[in-house]
Amino acid sequence: MSRRTALALGATLALGAGLAVLPTQAQAATVVVSTTADLTSAIKNATAGTVIQVRAGTYYPTATLQSTANGTSSSPVTLQAYGSETVKIDGSSLPAGDWIFKLTADYWNVSNLTFQNSPDSAVVCQSCTGTNWNNIKTINGGDSGFTLTGDGTVNNTVKNIDSYGNYDAAGHGENADGVAVKFGSGTGNLITGARLYNNSDDGIDFWSFSSPVTVEHTWSFGNGKNRWGDSAFAGDGNGYKLGGDGEVVAHVVNNSAAWDDAGNGFTENSNTGSIVINRTTAYANGKYGYYFATSSAKLGKNLAVGNGSAAVSKGSSVTSSGNNWDSGISTPSFVSTDASTTYNSRKSDGSLPATTFLTTGSTTIGATMN
Repeated sequence: MSRRTALALGATLALGAGLAVLPTQAQAATVVVSTTADLTSAIKNATAGTVIQVRAGTYYPTATLQSTANGTSSSPVTLQAYGSETVKIDGSSLPAGDWIFKLTADYWNVSNLTFQNSPDSAVVCQSCTGTNWNNIKTINGGDSGFTLTGDGTVNNTVKNIDSYGNYDAAGHGENADGVAVKFGSGTGNLITGARLYNNSDDGIDFWSFSSPVTVEHTWSFGNGKNRWGDSAFAGDGNGYKLGGDGEVVAHVVNNSAAWDDAGNGFTENSNTGSIVINRTTAYANGKYGYYFATSSAKLGKNLAVGNGSAAVSKGSSVTSSGNNWDSGISTPSFVSTDASTTYNSRKSDGSLPATTFLTTGSTTIGATMN
């Protein structure tokens, strides 16, 4: 057998066994993994253009999966489930206080994976640029499900995430959010199509993040309720906590809804910036639908119904127009107040499930929900 034939046969066998195809100048590596050890190695050793495909099953890492390897805008690193297979990465074998996945890198695409039972936060992306997170789940963890943090957090997109059941026992529920964008800065970050529910603290939390973040077509519900029998429970339970720690930031929320949260549906949380809240719905939250007492927020075409304290608390610097608490604006009727369909499976493209819950048919006020 010639040396060339032997090399070709070796490459063919490697492909058939699902092993890595070594990168060349013309082709980056594709790695198909089916064990925790292989998954750990593939993430650690990824380079620009690497595609990591994870076969069906539940993986139990014993240390945080992490990488500092950058992709590029034209050659990102990809981490995804193999085809349509179901992949769960379970943190129950990790040491106390560990995260499941920590990324300190740029230009990664992560999709169709579930991160569950983390001792602490499930996924943390620190000072990342240009990452895309699509159709992932972060569930039943010991702190926030998904976190963007650090300076230089730029142009990241979190799309169609489900994050629920997260609870920090050590903090009596005070810290575990569905999605947290905290303690950092950087423009161009987008959260879209998120479903954030039954977390011990808030659905979304932008505490101490000094650059604007955009949220669109997102649902946040059932947060801040003591589902864990914690006698010292301290969860805040806001649907959208849009500030804190003295930062003045013009975050934007469009076409989103908050319901059945223990606290406020939408709140500035002491952020005095020009927050924009447009065509959203706050229904049956424990406190205010909209709490903007000190900010210069712009509230437009929002719908508040059945919230515990009142529809809105707004200071003199708030611009309010076209909302159902404004003069001359009527409150349309909901087609349904049965939320059961909001727990259904997502559509085939990963978007939120179809529902008539909180829909009104209006083209001028409230979240469309679909």
